[in-house]
Amino acid sequence: MDRDKVELTGCVMTMPKVGVSACIVGQEVRFDGGHKRSGFVDGPLKNIFDMKPLCPEMGMGLGAPRPTIRLREIGESVRLMDDKNHIDHTDAMQAFNERTLPNLAGLSGYIVCAKSPSCGMERVRVMNEQQNGARHNGRGLFTAALMEAYPLLPVEEDGRLNDIPLRENFITRVFVYHAYQELVASEPGEHQLLAFHRRHKLLLMAHNQATYRELGRYIAISRERPMAERLAYYGERMMHALAKPASRRNHTNVLQHIGGYFKRELDTTERQHLHETILAYHDGQLPLMAPITLLQSLLKRYPKPYIEEQHYLQPHPQHLALRYHL
Repeated sequence: MDRDKVELTGCVMTMPKVGVSACIVGQEVRFDGGHKRSGFVDGPLKNIFDMKPLCPEMGMGLGAPRPTIRLREIGESVRLMDDKNHIDHTDAMQAFNERTLPNLAGLSGYIVCAKSPSCGMERVRVMNEQQNGARHNGRGLFTAALMEAYPLLPVEEDGRLNDIPLRENFITRVFVYHAYQELVASEPGEHQLLAFHRRHKLLLMAHNQATYRELGRYIAISRERPMAERLAYYGERMMHALAKPASRRNHTNVLQHIGGYFKRELDTTERQHLHETILAYHDGQLPLMAPITLLQSLLKRYPKPYIEEQHYLQPHPQHLALRYHL
């Protein structure tokens, strides 16, 4: 397979383009002239994503090393300040955002540097106007503008990727969003939209059963509406549903749903084994990969085309082994 291709659930797709704070992949662009390299982002993820490094602070004209900058409340606004030298960099950052963000439309995800006044996604420190206290619920000015410009784009912080459920969910969302982008770019007809929805049904069911049912109804009743409108609505609802990691309970429901497709082929002993494996996952005694592997082996013996095409069975490259730890 080409180096710029990845295979999921039997289909080959181009490698998703993912933006990343440059310091996370080892570039020496931090305020102290160093980096904040993530072994996971600059290792395994580099082999499945086409990484696009960017440092907003360097991009807006600062060097490395450079004086420390931070967010500070001034009146009703939050400003990006070099308090030591009494320099306000807010306008420079906004100008950088305005000229840079339009060029990021092709990205399928973004990994930002935690706690950064430009790149942090959450819990960024914001000093009060008097500089004698701070709140810790801010967002870096670049990341805030990025998320406003591309509300469907999966965005995650480097530190949060150490959390296995968040890591698995982010990677899943990147590949789903990339597939959605390819669908939109193909100018699809009704058949292509239905096929996309069919492939993602069980993944939607695992994350949000209400949205799974809603989108099925929407596709059926919206056929007279413009396709662009339908795609926009579908994408917004799908990515919103996937934003939260799937629960163990919902995974169990999906696994049992898949198991129901084999009830005529399996004898009593095999049905009991499948049932017990799924319950063991539900009770936290086995990882998600255990019932998934069992179901995949059943599919080889008893092919079920609808189940075989489900993105749920392999939402990310298997060699990452993410589901061995869920």
